[in-house]
Amino acid sequence: MPVNLSHLIDQVGRDKGITKEVLIDALEAAVMKAAEKRFGANKDIEAHYQEESGEIELFLFKDVVETVTDEDLEISLEDARELDPESVLGDVLGVKLDSKKFGRIDAQTAKQIIIQKVREAERNVVFNEFSDKKGEIVSGVVHRFERGDIIVDIGRTEALLSKKEQVRREGYRQGDRIRGLIVDVCNDVKGPQVMLSRAQSAFLIKLFQMEVPEIYEGIVEIKGAAREPGERAKIAVMSHSADVDPVGACVGVKGSRVQAVVQELKGEKIDIIHWSEDPAIFVKNTLSPAEISRVIVDEEEHAMEVIVPDDQLSLAIGRKGLNVRLAARISGWKIDIHTESDFGDDSPAALSPDEVLKKEMAAMVASEEADSDAAAAEAEAASSGDTDEVSTSGADGGDEAADDTADKSEEAQGEVEPAEEDKEDKETAPSAEAEAGPDTGSE
Repeated sequence: MPVNLSHLIDQVGRDKGITKEVLIDALEAAVMKAAEKRFGANKDIEAHYQEESGEIELFLFKDVVETVTDEDLEISLEDARELDPESVLGDVLGVKLDSKKFGRIDAQTAKQIIIQKVREAERNVVFNEFSDKKGEIVSGVVHRFERGDIIVDIGRTEALLSKKEQVRREGYRQGDRIRGLIVDVCNDVKGPQVMLSRAQSAFLIKLFQMEVPEIYEGIVEIKGAAREPGERAKIAVMSHSADVDPVGACVGVKGSRVQAVVQELKGEKIDIIHWSEDPAIFVKNTLSPAEISRVIVDEEEHAMEVIVPDDQLSLAIGRKGLNVRLAARISGWKIDIHTESDFGDDSPAALSPDEVLKKEMAAMVASEEADSDAAAAEAEAASSGDTDEVSTSGADGGDEAADDTADKSEEAQGEVEPAEEDKEDKETAPSAEAEAGPDTGSE
Protein backbone atom coordinates (compact mmCIF):
# COMPACT_ATOMS: atom_id res chain seq x y z
CA MET A 1 0.00 0.00 0.00
CA PRO A 2 1.51 3.34 -1.01
CA VAL A 3 2.27 5.81 1.82
CA ASN A 4 0.49 9.16 1.85
CA LEU A 5 3.26 11.74 2.33
CA SER A 6 0.99 14.76 2.81
CA HIS A 7 0.63 14.32 6.58
CA LEU A 8 4.34 13.67 7.03
CA ILE A 9 5.25 16.76 5.06
CA ASP A 10 2.90 18.93 7.13
CA GLN A 11 4.21 17.57 10.44
CA VAL A 12 7.89 17.96 9.56
CA GLY A 13 7.22 21.46 8.27
CA ARG A 14 5.65 22.48 11.59
CA ASP A 15 8.40 20.91 13.69
CA LYS A 16 11.33 22.28 11.69
CA GLY A 17 9.80 25.54 10.55
CA ILE A 18 10.37 24.59 6.90
CA THR A 19 7.94 25.42 4.14
CA LYS A 20 6.05 22.68 2.32
CA GLU A 21 7.60 23.52 -1.04
CA VAL A 22 11.12 23.00 0.30
CA LEU A 23 10.23 19.57 1.68
CA ILE A 24 8.59 18.51 -1.59
CA ASP A 25 11.67 19.58 -3.56
CA ALA A 26 13.83 17.55 -1.17
CA LEU A 27 11.68 14.44 -1.62
CA GLU A 28 11.66 14.72 -5.41
CA ALA A 29 15.46 15.20 -5.50
CA ALA A 30 15.96 12.17 -3.23
CA VAL A 31 13.72 9.86 -5.27
CA MET A 32 15.35 10.99 -8.52
CA LYS A 33 18.81 10.28 -7.16
CA ALA A 34 17.74 6.79 -6.09
CA ALA A 35 16.11 6.18 -9.51
CA GLU A 36 19.29 7.19 -11.36
CA LYS A 37 21.27 4.68 -9.34
CA ARG A 38 18.64 2.02 -9.92
CA PHE A 39 17.81 2.51 -13.60
CA GLY A 40 20.95 4.26 -14.82
CA ALA A 41 22.23 7.81 -14.90
CA ASN A 42 21.98 8.12 -18.71
CA LYS A 43 18.19 7.95 -18.71
CA ASP A 44 15.89 10.98 -18.74
CA ILE A 45 14.00 10.49 -15.47
CA GLU A 46 11.84 13.00 -13.63
CA ALA A 47 10.03 12.82 -10.28
CA HIS A 48 6.77 14.61 -9.57
CA TYR A 49 4.79 14.88 -6.33
CA GLN A 50 1.06 14.28 -6.67
CA GLU A 51 -0.87 16.40 -4.20
CA GLU A 52 -4.07 14.31 -4.46
CA SER A 53 -2.55 10.93 -3.78
CA GLY A 54 0.35 12.09 -1.67
CA GLU A 55 2.82 10.04 -3.75
CA ILE A 56 5.94 10.77 -5.75
CA GLU A 57 5.72 9.36 -9.27
CA LEU A 58 8.68 8.58 -11.53
CA PHE A 59 8.57 9.06 -15.30
CA LEU A 60 11.06 7.88 -17.93
CA PHE A 61 10.87 10.13 -20.99
CA LYS A 62 11.45 8.63 -24.46
CA ASP A 63 11.34 9.97 -28.01
CA VAL A 64 8.68 8.49 -30.37
CA VAL A 65 10.46 7.10 -33.49
CA GLU A 66 9.75 4.60 -36.28
CA THR A 67 12.79 2.42 -35.65
CA VAL A 68 14.09 2.03 -32.10
CA THR A 69 17.89 2.06 -31.76
CA ASP A 70 18.14 2.70 -27.99
CA GLU A 71 15.36 1.30 -25.83
CA ASP A 72 16.36 3.49 -22.91
CA LEU A 73 15.80 6.70 -24.84
CA GLU A 74 13.39 5.79 -27.70
CA ILE A 75 10.00 4.12 -28.14
CA SER A 76 8.22 2.95 -31.26
CA LEU A 77 5.10 4.67 -32.55
CA GLU A 78 2.95 1.54 -31.99
CA ASP A 79 4.04 1.20 -28.35
CA ALA A 80 3.58 4.92 -27.80
CA ARG A 81 0.01 4.84 -29.13
CA GLU A 82 -0.82 2.05 -26.68
CA LEU A 83 0.07 4.45 -23.89
CA ASP A 84 -1.30 7.55 -25.58
CA PRO A 85 -3.47 7.17 -28.69
CA GLU A 86 -2.71 10.74 -29.79
CA SER A 87 1.05 10.17 -29.95
CA VAL A 88 2.83 11.07 -33.21
CA LEU A 89 6.39 10.81 -34.45
CA GLY A 90 8.75 13.25 -32.73
CA ASP A 91 6.78 13.43 -29.47
CA VAL A 92 8.40 12.90 -26.08
CA LEU A 93 6.41 10.44 -24.06
CA GLY A 94 6.72 9.87 -20.31
CA VAL A 95 6.57 6.27 -19.20
CA LYS A 96 5.73 5.73 -15.53
CA LEU A 97 8.23 3.65 -13.58
CA ASP A 98 7.42 1.31 -10.76
CA SER A 99 8.92 2.60 -7.52
CA LYS A 100 8.39 -0.83 -5.91
CA LYS A 101 11.52 -1.99 -7.70
CA PHE A 102 13.59 0.12 -5.30
CA GLY A 103 15.64 -1.96 -2.91
CA ARG A 104 16.95 -1.31 0.58
CA ILE A 105 20.05 0.44 -0.74
CA ASP A 106 17.96 2.74 -2.92
CA ALA A 107 15.74 3.61 0.02
CA GLN A 108 18.78 4.32 2.19
CA THR A 109 20.18 6.63 -0.49
CA ALA A 110 16.91 8.52 -0.68
CA LYS A 111 16.82 8.80 3.13
CA GLN A 112 20.32 10.31 3.32
CA ILE A 113 19.49 12.86 0.65
CA ILE A 114 16.25 13.82 2.39
CA ILE A 115 18.06 14.31 5.71
CA GLN A 116 20.74 16.43 4.05
CA LYS A 117 18.20 18.59 2.22
CA VAL A 118 16.14 19.11 5.37
CA ARG A 119 19.21 20.12 7.36
CA GLU A 120 20.25 22.62 4.73
CA ALA A 121 16.75 24.07 4.67
CA GLU A 122 16.70 24.28 8.47
CA ARG A 123 20.07 26.05 8.50
CA ASN A 124 18.83 28.58 5.98
CA VAL A 125 15.73 29.23 8.07
CA VAL A 126 17.81 29.76 11.22
CA PHE A 127 20.31 31.95 9.35
CA ASN A 128 17.57 34.17 7.91
CA GLU A 129 15.81 34.39 11.26
CA PHE A 130 18.82 35.58 13.24
CA SER A 131 20.16 37.76 10.43
CA ASP A 132 17.02 39.85 10.82
CA LYS A 133 17.69 40.07 14.58
CA LYS A 134 21.20 41.48 14.22
CA GLY A 135 21.64 44.32 16.70
CA GLU A 136 19.03 42.94 19.13
CA ILE A 137 19.45 41.35 22.54
CA VAL A 138 18.70 37.65 22.96
CA SER A 139 18.55 35.53 26.09
CA GLY A 140 19.89 32.02 26.48
CA VAL A 141 21.42 29.44 28.79
CA VAL A 142 25.13 28.75 29.23
CA HIS A 143 25.62 25.35 27.60
CA ARG A 144 29.36 24.71 27.75
CA PHE A 145 32.80 26.33 27.68
CA GLU A 146 35.40 26.03 24.92
CA ARG A 147 38.88 27.57 25.44
CA GLY A 148 37.49 30.56 27.30
CA ASP A 149 34.54 31.03 24.93
CA ILE A 150 30.99 30.49 26.16
CA ILE A 151 28.54 28.45 24.07
CA VAL A 152 25.01 29.71 24.70
CA ASP A 153 21.85 27.79 23.84
CA ILE A 154 19.42 30.35 22.40
CA GLY A 155 16.71 27.93 21.26
CA ARG A 156 16.94 26.81 17.66
CA THR A 157 20.70 27.09 17.54
CA GLU A 158 23.78 27.82 19.62
CA ALA A 159 25.49 31.19 19.94
CA LEU A 160 29.13 31.96 20.66
CA LEU A 161 30.19 34.54 23.25
CA SER A 162 33.90 34.85 22.56
CA LYS A 163 36.41 35.73 25.24
CA LYS A 164 37.14 39.20 23.84
CA GLU A 165 33.41 40.04 23.87
CA GLN A 166 33.04 39.06 27.53
CA VAL A 167 33.34 41.41 30.50
CA ARG A 168 36.40 40.60 32.53
CA ARG A 169 34.72 40.78 35.93
CA GLU A 170 31.75 38.64 34.99
CA GLY A 171 31.68 34.92 35.73
CA TYR A 172 29.19 32.28 34.63
CA ARG A 173 28.52 28.64 35.30
CA GLN A 174 26.81 26.00 33.22
CA GLY A 175 23.05 26.47 33.29
CA ASP A 176 23.12 30.22 34.10
CA ARG A 177 20.85 32.59 32.20
CA ILE A 178 22.73 35.13 30.07
CA ARG A 179 21.83 37.92 27.68
CA GLY A 180 23.91 39.22 24.81
CA LEU A 181 23.78 41.43 21.74
CA ILE A 182 23.75 39.74 18.33
CA VAL A 183 26.66 41.35 16.46
CA ASP A 184 27.06 38.94 13.54
CA VAL A 185 25.63 35.76 11.98
CA CYS A 186 27.96 33.50 9.97
CA ASN A 187 26.82 30.64 7.74
CA ASP A 188 29.63 28.08 7.68
CA VAL A 189 29.82 24.33 7.04
CA LYS A 190 28.67 23.43 10.53
CA GLY A 191 25.64 25.67 10.23
CA PRO A 192 24.73 29.23 11.16
CA GLN A 193 26.96 30.66 13.90
CA VAL A 194 25.48 33.49 15.96
CA MET A 195 28.08 35.80 17.53
CA LEU A 196 27.17 37.54 20.81
CA SER A 197 28.73 40.44 22.71
CA ARG A 198 28.40 41.94 26.17
CA ALA A 199 31.35 44.32 25.95
CA GLN A 200 30.31 46.67 23.14
CA SER A 201 28.74 50.09 23.68
CA ALA A 202 25.80 49.03 21.52
CA PHE A 203 24.82 46.53 24.24
CA LEU A 204 24.57 49.40 26.75
CA ILE A 205 22.50 51.50 24.33
CA LYS A 206 20.12 48.62 23.66
CA LEU A 207 19.64 48.02 27.38
CA PHE A 208 18.60 51.65 27.88
CA GLN A 209 16.21 51.39 24.93
CA MET A 210 14.56 48.42 26.61
CA GLU A 211 14.35 50.10 30.04
CA VAL A 212 13.40 53.69 29.05
CA PRO A 213 10.09 54.07 27.13
CA GLU A 214 10.98 57.65 26.13
CA ILE A 215 14.00 56.36 24.20
CA TYR A 216 11.95 53.66 22.47
CA GLU A 217 9.31 56.24 21.48
CA GLY A 218 11.94 58.67 20.15
CA ILE A 219 11.31 61.48 22.67
CA VAL A 220 14.77 61.01 24.17
CA GLU A 221 17.67 60.23 21.84
CA ILE A 222 20.99 58.61 22.71
CA LYS A 223 23.68 60.60 20.89
CA GLY A 224 26.64 58.45 21.88
CA ALA A 225 28.12 56.04 24.39
CA ALA A 226 31.57 54.92 25.51
CA ARG A 227 32.51 52.01 27.76
CA GLU A 228 35.32 50.42 29.64
CA PRO A 229 33.55 47.06 30.15
CA GLY A 230 33.17 46.21 33.80
CA GLU A 231 34.58 49.56 34.96
CA ARG A 232 32.67 52.62 33.82
CA ALA A 233 30.52 53.93 31.00
CA LYS A 234 29.30 57.30 29.74
CA ILE A 235 26.14 57.86 27.72
CA ALA A 236 25.07 61.19 26.16
CA VAL A 237 21.36 61.91 25.78
CA MET A 238 19.17 64.72 24.49
CA SER A 239 15.44 65.39 24.50
CA HIS A 240 13.23 66.36 21.56
CA SER A 241 10.59 67.69 23.96
CA ALA A 242 11.03 70.68 26.28
CA ASP A 243 8.83 68.96 28.88
CA VAL A 244 11.07 65.88 29.23
CA ASP A 245 14.42 65.90 31.02
CA PRO A 246 16.59 63.33 29.20
CA VAL A 247 18.81 62.55 32.18
CA GLY A 248 15.87 62.23 34.56
CA ALA A 249 14.05 59.94 32.12
CA CYS A 250 17.06 57.62 31.95
CA VAL A 251 17.59 57.62 35.71
CA GLY A 252 13.96 56.92 36.56
CA VAL A 253 12.12 57.22 39.85
CA LYS A 254 14.66 56.70 42.65
CA GLY A 255 17.12 55.47 40.02
CA SER A 256 15.00 52.42 39.12
CA ARG A 257 15.75 52.47 35.38
CA VAL A 258 19.48 53.00 35.53
CA GLN A 259 19.79 50.51 38.37
CA ALA A 260 18.22 47.82 36.19
CA VAL A 261 20.94 48.45 33.58
CA VAL A 262 23.66 48.49 36.24
CA GLN A 263 22.49 45.13 37.60
CA GLU A 264 22.58 43.59 34.12
CA LEU A 265 26.15 44.89 33.71
CA LYS A 266 27.15 43.45 37.11
CA GLY A 267 27.76 46.78 38.86
CA GLU A 268 29.36 48.81 36.06
CA LYS A 269 29.21 52.55 36.86
CA ILE A 270 27.24 54.64 34.36
CA ASP A 271 27.44 58.44 33.85
CA ILE A 272 24.42 59.93 32.07
CA ILE A 273 25.29 63.35 30.61
CA HIS A 274 23.53 66.06 28.63
CA TRP A 275 24.49 66.30 24.97
CA SER A 276 25.18 69.77 23.56
CA GLU A 277 25.81 71.11 20.07
CA ASP A 278 28.61 73.30 21.45
CA PRO A 279 31.71 71.06 21.62
CA ALA A 280 33.17 73.00 24.56
CA ILE A 281 30.04 72.60 26.66
CA PHE A 282 29.71 68.95 25.66
CA VAL A 283 33.32 68.20 26.64
CA LYS A 284 32.75 69.99 29.93
CA ASN A 285 29.74 67.73 30.56
CA THR A 286 31.67 64.59 29.64
CA LEU A 287 34.37 65.40 32.21
CA SER A 288 31.87 65.69 35.05
CA PRO A 289 31.94 65.53 38.03
CA ALA A 290 35.16 67.59 37.68
CA GLU A 291 34.82 71.38 37.56
CA ILE A 292 36.17 73.10 34.44
CA SER A 293 37.66 76.60 34.51
CA ARG A 294 37.90 77.16 30.76
CA VAL A 295 38.31 75.38 27.44
CA ILE A 296 40.52 76.35 24.48
CA VAL A 297 39.36 74.86 21.19
CA ASP A 298 41.71 74.11 18.29
CA GLU A 299 39.49 73.43 15.27
CA GLU A 300 42.37 72.60 12.92
CA GLU A 301 43.81 69.90 15.15
CA HIS A 302 40.36 68.90 16.42
CA ALA A 303 41.71 69.14 19.94
CA MET A 304 40.83 70.93 23.16
CA GLU A 305 42.90 72.16 26.07
CA VAL A 306 40.87 71.97 29.25
CA ILE A 307 41.93 74.08 32.23
CA VAL A 308 40.85 72.86 35.65
CA PRO A 309 41.58 74.02 39.20
CA ASP A 310 44.57 72.38 40.83
CA ASP A 311 42.40 70.33 43.19
CA GLN A 312 40.25 69.01 40.30
CA LEU A 313 43.03 67.51 38.17
CA SER A 314 42.87 63.97 39.54
CA LEU A 315 39.07 63.99 39.37
CA ALA A 316 39.09 65.13 35.72
CA ILE A 317 41.64 62.52 34.66
CA GLY A 318 40.10 59.71 36.69
CA ARG A 319 41.69 56.52 37.91
CA LYS A 320 44.29 55.36 35.37
CA GLY A 321 43.01 58.08 32.99
CA LEU A 322 39.60 56.43 32.72
CA ASN A 323 37.46 59.57 32.93
CA VAL A 324 39.31 61.60 30.30
CA ARG A 325 39.68 58.54 28.06
CA LEU A 326 35.92 57.96 28.02
CA ALA A 327 35.31 61.69 27.50
CA ALA A 328 37.59 61.68 24.44
CA ARG A 329 35.83 58.61 23.00
CA ILE A 330 32.29 59.89 23.39
CA SER A 331 33.08 63.45 22.22
CA GLY A 332 35.44 62.53 19.39
CA TRP A 333 37.90 65.29 20.39
CA LYS A 334 41.48 65.03 21.56
CA ILE A 335 41.53 66.37 25.13
CA ASP A 336 44.55 67.72 27.03
CA ILE A 337 44.00 68.64 30.68
CA HIS A 338 46.08 71.28 32.48
CA THR A 339 45.88 72.90 35.85
CA GLU A 340 45.53 76.65 36.30
CA SER A 341 48.98 76.96 37.88
CA ASP A 342 50.73 74.85 35.21
CA PHE A 343 49.03 76.57 32.31
CA GLY A 344 50.12 80.08 33.34
CA ASP A 345 48.51 83.50 33.13
CA ASP A 346 49.96 84.43 29.71
CA SER A 347 47.86 81.84 27.92
CA PRO A 348 45.42 82.92 25.23
CA ALA A 349 42.12 84.02 26.67
CA ALA A 350 39.21 81.68 26.24
CA LEU A 351 35.72 81.52 27.66
CA SER A 352 34.80 78.59 29.83
CA PRO A 353 31.68 76.60 28.97
CA ASP A 354 29.84 78.31 31.84
CA GLU A 355 30.91 81.72 30.55
CA VAL A 356 29.71 80.87 27.05
CA LEU A 357 26.36 79.84 28.47
CA LYS A 358 26.14 82.97 30.63
CA LYS A 359 26.98 85.14 27.62
CA GLU A 360 24.19 83.60 25.59
CA MET A 361 21.75 84.01 28.48
CA ALA A 362 22.78 87.66 28.95
CA ALA A 363 22.16 88.35 25.26
CA MET A 364 18.72 86.82 25.53
CA VAL A 365 17.90 88.85 28.66
CA ALA A 366 19.09 92.08 26.99
CA SER A 367 16.90 91.40 23.99
CA GLU A 368 13.90 90.77 26.21
CA GLU A 369 14.56 93.98 28.20
CA ALA A 370 14.78 96.02 24.98
CA ASP A 371 11.44 94.65 23.85
CA SER A 372 9.86 95.39 27.24
CA ASP A 373 11.26 98.98 27.25
CA ALA A 374 9.80 99.64 23.83
CA ALA A 375 6.43 98.36 24.96
CA ALA A 376 6.59 100.49 28.12
CA ALA A 377 7.39 103.62 26.08
CA GLU A 378 4.39 103.04 23.86
CA ALA A 379 2.16 102.55 26.89
CA GLU A 380 3.53 105.74 28.54
CA ALA A 381 2.89 107.76 25.40
CA ALA A 382 -0.67 106.53 25.26
CA SER A 383 -1.28 107.27 28.97
CA SER A 384 0.18 110.86 28.70
CA GLY A 385 -2.41 111.76 26.06
CA ASP A 386 -5.20 110.68 28.39
CA THR A 387 -3.71 112.77 31.25
CA ASP A 388 -3.76 116.02 29.16
CA GLU A 389 -7.45 115.60 28.48
CA VAL A 390 -8.18 115.10 32.16
CA SER A 391 -6.10 118.21 33.11
CA THR A 392 -7.99 120.42 30.62
CA SER A 393 -11.37 119.44 31.97
CA GLY A 394 -10.22 120.10 35.56
CA ALA A 395 -9.00 123.61 34.66
CA ASP A 396 -12.37 124.57 33.17
CA GLY A 397 -14.17 123.58 36.37
CA GLY A 398 -12.00 125.90 38.58
CA ASP A 399 -11.91 129.15 36.52
CA GLU A 400 -13.24 131.38 39.30
CA ALA A 401 -10.73 130.20 41.87
CA ALA A 402 -7.92 130.60 39.37
CA ASP A 403 -8.99 134.21 38.59
CA ASP A 404 -9.01 135.22 42.28
CA THR A 405 -5.61 133.70 42.80
CA ALA A 406 -4.24 135.49 39.74
CA ASP A 407 -5.50 138.88 40.97
CA LYS A 408 -3.89 138.45 44.35
CA SER A 409 -0.65 137.40 42.74
CA GLU A 410 -0.56 140.48 40.53
CA GLU A 411 -1.09 142.77 43.55
CA ALA A 412 1.70 141.12 45.43
CA GLN A 413 4.02 141.35 42.49
CA GLY A 414 3.21 145.08 42.13
CA GLU A 415 4.29 145.74 45.66
CA VAL A 416 7.53 143.77 45.39
CA GLU A 417 8.73 145.07 42.00
CA PRO A 418 10.37 148.36 43.14
CA ALA A 419 12.47 146.68 45.74
CA GLU A 420 13.58 144.05 43.24
CA GLU A 421 14.54 146.73 40.70
CA ASP A 422 16.77 148.52 43.25
CA LYS A 423 18.40 145.25 44.13
CA GLU A 424 19.08 144.45 40.51
CA ASP A 425 20.69 147.90 39.97
CA LYS A 426 23.05 147.33 42.87
CA GLU A 427 24.05 143.90 41.61
CA THR A 428 24.54 145.06 38.04
CA ALA A 429 27.14 147.74 38.84
CA PRO A 430 29.71 145.45 40.52
CA SER A 431 29.33 142.84 37.86
CA ALA A 432 30.02 145.42 35.20
CA GLU A 433 33.19 146.51 36.98
CA ALA A 434 34.27 142.87 37.31
CA GLU A 435 33.80 142.45 33.64
CA ALA A 436 35.69 145.61 32.74
CA GLY A 437 38.60 144.78 35.00
CA PRO A 438 39.82 141.81 33.09
CA ASP A 439 39.35 143.61 29.76
CA THR A 440 41.59 146.50 30.94
CA GLY A 441 44.22 144.17 32.23
CA SER A 442 44.31 142.30 29.00
CA GLU A 443 44.83 145.56 27.11
